[in-house]
Formats: sequence, structure tokens, C-alpha cells
Amino acid sequence: MKQRIRDIAVLFCEFLQFGLFTFGGGWSIIAQMQKLYVEQKHVITSEELLDLTSVGRSLPGTMIGNVAVLYGYRVYGIAGALAALFGMVIPPMAVLSIITLFYTLFQQNPWVAAAMAGVRTAVVPIMLSAVLAMLKSAFRFPPCYAVALVTLVLYLFFNVNCVYLVLVGVVCGVVIAEYYERKGDANHGAH
Repeated sequence: MKQRIRDIAVLFCEFLQFGLFTFGGGWSIIAQMQKLYVEQKHVITSEELLDLTSVGRSLPGTMIGNVAVLYGYRVYGIAGALAALFGMVIPPMAVLSIITLFYTLFQQNPWVAAAMAGVRTAVVPIMLSAVLAMLKSAFRFPPCYAVALVTLVLYLFFNVNCVYLVLVGVVCGVVIAEYYERKGDANHGAH
């Protein structure tokens, strides 16, 4: 029991650190989760993190809050979900509370404006590294790349609602997986 409480406390501290030291929102936090839980601790795979992210994006609310709850629940149940969520939201909530109190002072300060511009330029490569790391293991089957490209085009150029794109992804994923499963069964049956 004491070990479980320690593990949940460590989870809380890890998400507290994500919330405190990761700038740029959900995708940069996903990059940090990738580095810690996939590459260093080997707790989950890139594919599992991508699944958590996909589900987190599909649910109402903030993506990263949803991912924190899903990950925390996956490793330590309800206590883990709460620890991850509160660890994630306490630092930004505290920072936003301070900024709100002094908003006009911060808004006019050229040093703060320059710092924010610097933060924005550092966030883009961090987010891109998360996307590239997940792309390496995101798609089990080659046609998934085509589905991803088509949905990206539909979203960017034709303003198709995300709900429809998720539904298209679900249908295509089921069809593609079924095709490859049958193809694999046919290949195994021939041997």
C-alpha cells in the first residue's frame, strides 16, 4: 500500500513538472510524455501513447487534461487519474492566476513580450518532434498514411468538421485492419 501511494505521488510530481515546465500546450506535453514514459521508463509504447492522445482529442474538454486522466487511470486507476490531472492543472492555474492579477503590467512590459516571442519559437520544434516520434509508430498499415493525408487535406482546405474526420478515421481503421487481418489469415492458411 505504501509503495502504491509513493508511485501515485511520483506520478503527481511528474505531471506537476509537465504542467510547470512545458510550454506550448498539449502537443509539447505529449512530447515530454513520449520522452519520459516511452523512451526512458518504457511504461507504454508510442502506439499506446498515440491511442491515448487520439481518445483524449476525441473527448470533450482539453486534450491534455483528457490524456492525463487516461494515462493516470491506465497505470493507477482512479487515484492515478486524479493525481495526473491535478498535477497537470495546478501549475498553469497558478501562473494564470498571477498573470490575471497583473495582466496590464505584463501586457505593456517589452521584456515579457520578448520572452513570450522566444517561448513561441522554441515550442514549434518541440511539438514537431512529438509528431515525428509518434508518426514512426503511429500507423501499423501503409494505407493509414493515405487516410491521414486525406483527412488533413479535408480539414485544412475543405473545412470538414473534426467529428466527421474522426468517424472517417474509425471506419477506415476498421476496414484496413480487417483487410490486413484477412490477408494475414489467408497467407497463414497457404503455408
